[in-house]
Amino acid sequence: MNHKVLASLAFLLSSAIAGVSGTPPHEALHVLSPITHGNLTIFPVVGGTDYDTSHLLTLDEGIKAGSVIITEQGALRGLVRRGSAPSGGSAEVNRLVLVNNSDRPLLLLAGEIVTGGKQDRVIGADRLVPPKSDPIDLSVFCVEPGRWVAHSDKFGSMNSQMAQPSVRVPAMAAKNQQQVWDQVASARKSASLASALENDPQGTATGGNDLSYRSTTSYAATMAAPQVQRKIDSVAGNYDGVLQQLRKTGAKGVVVAVNGEIVWVDLFASNDLLMRYWQKLVRSYAAESLTTVGAHSKADESAAQAFLDRMKGNREVIETEPGVFRRAEITGDSYKVFTLTALMPKTDFDVHIAKMTYDKEARLEFPQGGLRY
Repeated sequence: MNHKVLASLAFLLSSAIAGVSGTPPHEALHVLSPITHGNLTIFPVVGGTDYDTSHLLTLDEGIKAGSVIITEQGALRGLVRRGSAPSGGSAEVNRLVLVNNSDRPLLLLAGEIVTGGKQDRVIGADRLVPPKSDPIDLSVFCVEPGRWVAHSDKFGSMNSQMAQPSVRVPAMAAKNQQQVWDQVASARKSASLASALENDPQGTATGGNDLSYRSTTSYAATMAAPQVQRKIDSVAGNYDGVLQQLRKTGAKGVVVAVNGEIVWVDLFASNDLLMRYWQKLVRSYAAESLTTVGAHSKADESAAQAFLDRMKGNREVIETEPGVFRRAEITGDSYKVFTLTALMPKTDFDVHIAKMTYDKEARLEFPQGGLRY
C-alpha cells in the first residue's frame, strides 16, 4: 500500500472522527484569557499549524503598491490583457472589476471596504486572486446609498478599518443589499451619536452641531470622521499592547464578544496574517461595540471556547475556482461558518475562517445599531 493511499485513508479516518467530535483534528485551537475594554472582549485563539503566508498579498498592500486595480464595471480600457475577454456592460451597484498585476496571490476578505468610484462598496465574500490575473468580477455591496456620481475612476481602500460585524452579516450570510443599507444607516447614526454624546453628555449636540451622518451617507466617511475615530480608538484600547500580546502568544485569531455575548470569530492560517489585518479587525470590533446597545456583562471563557469548537453544521454550500480556492458556507444552529481554502501549489490550507452568530428569524430590529440575537 503506497503512501498516497495511506494518506487518503488517514484523512478519511480523521474526517470521520471530526464529524463525531465536532472539532477538526488538525486544529487543536483554544482560547486564552480575555482582553476587555469597555463592553468589548477579545479572546486570543492559539494552537494548530502556523502556515507560511508571507507570499499572500493583502488588498491594502496591493492598492498601495499600485499593482491591484479596482474599477467600475465597463471602465476597463487599458486594464485588459491581450487575448482576454473583458466583461461588458455599464457600472452596476453589486459588481466591480479587479485586476491583480502583482506576482503574488491576492487575498480579499469579506468586509473590506473599497472607496471611490460611483459609490463605496464592501466585499461580500472571501476569495483569492491569482498573480497576473485577467479582470475578475468582484461581488460587492453598496455601503454609500444615494451617491451614483464618480469621485474617481479607480478605487482606494479603507485601510484603517473593515466593516463591523453587523454590516458584514447581511453581506456574507443574507447576501441582501437592503439589509446592508439598513445596517449601514443604523451603524452610522449610532456611531455619530455616541461620539457626539462623549463631548456633550447632556445631548444638546444632537440638535444639529457637527454630526457627520447628517451630511453623508457613506459608512466609510462616517467612521473616518475625527470624532468617531477618537471614540473607536478609545474603545479599541491599547492597540500596540494587544498587538504585542497577540504576536507573543502566536495567536492565529480571536473570538469576539460585545456586552458579554459572543458575536464573531476570525481565524487565520498564521499569526502573520492576523498581525497584518489586526488594525482593521480590532477597529471593526470596536465600532460594533460602540454601536450596540445592551447591558454590560462579563464574557464567559468557556462559552468562547464552546463557540470556537462548533464548526460543523446542518448544511454546507461549496463554491470552487479550480486550482485557486474553495469557499465553504456552513449553516449551524444560530451560527454560520465561512471557510476559504487555498488550492494553489504549496498552499492547500484554510487561509481564513469567519464565524458569526446568526439566527435568520431573530434578525429583525436594530433600533440603535448592532445586531440583536
